[in-house]
Amino acid sequence: MTLVTLADVLKPALREGHAVAGLVTLGWEDMRAYVAAAEAEAVPVILQAGPSCRDHTPLPVLGAMFRHLAEGASVPVVAHLDHGYTAEDCRIAIDSGFTSVMFDGSRKPLAENIDETAAIVEMARAAGVSCEGEIGFVGYSGGEGSAGTDPDEAEQFARQTGVDAMAISVGNVHLQQDKQGGLDEDRIRAIEAVTQVPLVIHGGSGVPVAQRRALAHGSAICKFNIGTELRMAFGTALRSAVNSDPDRFDRVQILRETHTPLVAATRTVLQAFKGA
Repeated sequence: MTLVTLADVLKPALREGHAVAGLVTLGWEDMRAYVAAAEAEAVPVILQAGPSCRDHTPLPVLGAMFRHLAEGASVPVVAHLDHGYTAEDCRIAIDSGFTSVMFDGSRKPLAENIDETAAIVEMARAAGVSCEGEIGFVGYSGGEGSAGTDPDEAEQFARQTGVDAMAISVGNVHLQQDKQGGLDEDRIRAIEAVTQVPLVIHGGSGVPVAQRRALAHGSAICKFNIGTELRMAFGTALRSAVNSDPDRFDRVQILRETHTPLVAATRTVLQAFKGA
């Protein structure tokens, strides 16, 4: 088994100057393709179960799927809860075999976010599990706006919670379909100057690839979450498979044809984060 914690992959990334992809999963087809792509590139991978995934499939089932893939993988695999909003979300994930949980208290006042995140860190550590927290709300394309992370608050949050990784808001947006934006590198440098914890970018699909690559190798950003970009690749492959033969109805036959295109798209994503 190559199941590992978030700290197991992010500590070397910070030390050696590269990043690891947190790939947002929705089902068996994409998580299987993500592991195949990581094996082809010989890099670790973080399989992430976010809120929409959990609405579709219960956490105990997702935990079993992640662990099954890790058991047969030749590269390190992290089973990660993305955007757990309550202590109960995180507890169920830990009980379901996840090796990492992300508690998102970023909408809460600073003191409340710190206190609740610190309690999740303590619960996770007792179970041998990593914990990611978020300081500075990361918004959504066409929805809630982002609130940029204050470096002083980031320093306090990292110090008082003891998180293994810290998600920050520096111009990134969830669910962005283009790469016209870019991250605020001055704010990133200011946060780096006062913290030593690995940093995380949510909404990585909206970050230009050149900037992803540069920050992966030249900053404390050690984890980029990628969801929308690969969901679009899967959707394109699925549409092509369905439309190629209107008489086909067997979902297994149809879904099988998404695998190779999704592996190729995922390998392209992973290549920007690889170490030397």
